[in-house]
Amino acid sequence: MAPQGLSTINLTSLPKRAEGKVRNLYDVDENTLLFVTTDRISAYDVVMNNAVPYKGAILTQITKHWFSVLTERVPGLKTHFITTDVPTSLTPEEAAEIKDRSMVVRKLEVVQIEAIVRGYVTGSAFKEYQKSQTVHGIKLPAGLRECDAIPDGPIYTPSTKAPLGQHDENISPQQAKEYLIKQYPGGKGEKIADRIAELAVQIFKAGQEYAAERGIILADTKFEFALDPETGDIILADECLTPDSSRYWPKDKYEPGRDQESFDKQFLRNYLTENGLKGKPNVTVPEDILAATSERYQDVFERLVGKKLQDVIKA
Repeated sequence: MAPQGLSTINLTSLPKRAEGKVRNLYDVDENTLLFVTTDRISAYDVVMNNAVPYKGAILTQITKHWFSVLTERVPGLKTHFITTDVPTSLTPEEAAEIKDRSMVVRKLEVVQIEAIVRGYVTGSAFKEYQKSQTVHGIKLPAGLRECDAIPDGPIYTPSTKAPLGQHDENISPQQAKEYLIKQYPGGKGEKIADRIAELAVQIFKAGQEYAAERGIILADTKFEFALDPETGDIILADECLTPDSSRYWPKDKYEPGRDQESFDKQFLRNYLTENGLKGKPNVTVPEDILAATSERYQDVFERLVGKKLQDVIKA
């Protein structure tokens, strides 16, 4: 029987910097942060009352794996990742609580744009396409079915980065550029916008290729980027290509024209939608739905990493 998911983290040895839907951030020193990933799960921008067993460890360890894979496959890519070793300043009890679910990262300036890349017409993208034959304002050919691959390859479809409790808003690449030009005047914003658009698609294609080698379709994902104040480089930050931030489908069961079987939290989204709970606050998810979600996350972890989760976290 799986343990209960861990919804709250209690660290007092480090100052808490922020708490998001899933992660808590702590200051380690002036140059580094501690990211701690709980087992909390959100859907439609609402955090559920209960949590998914092992989720925090899965998201942390799969992010660590992807950072390693992508820095090998994408020339010049840099990430904020330093180590998954627990800071020595924590008490033994705190260290045990966050083992396998935390990583120390560089403290950088996060760019306030969600860098979404889509390889398939699905989710909110398909709904927009049905209305206007566009995705984030980008015109696509007529006649595409739900979950069809986007002709000519993946596209960059950014969104705003809304505060906790509010909804991100889909915007066009041009709108994202205009926003960043305001944030970073003097020509800097345009360079940042162009680099993020280029790098996001480049990383996504490398991720697609790696996943396809393992029988998985990476349909879409969301990246976050940060600025290195010393070099001006754009750095891949936050989580990366996890089942929380990505749509993953089994390649052998893919069939366009319908919703796909998935390894991600679409399973939970479907449950909420079917039961009239989409976007509703204060939802307690049945244990069997949480367990099934955990199984999907562990399945895609094993396929992508090539090891069982328990073998990775038992050391």
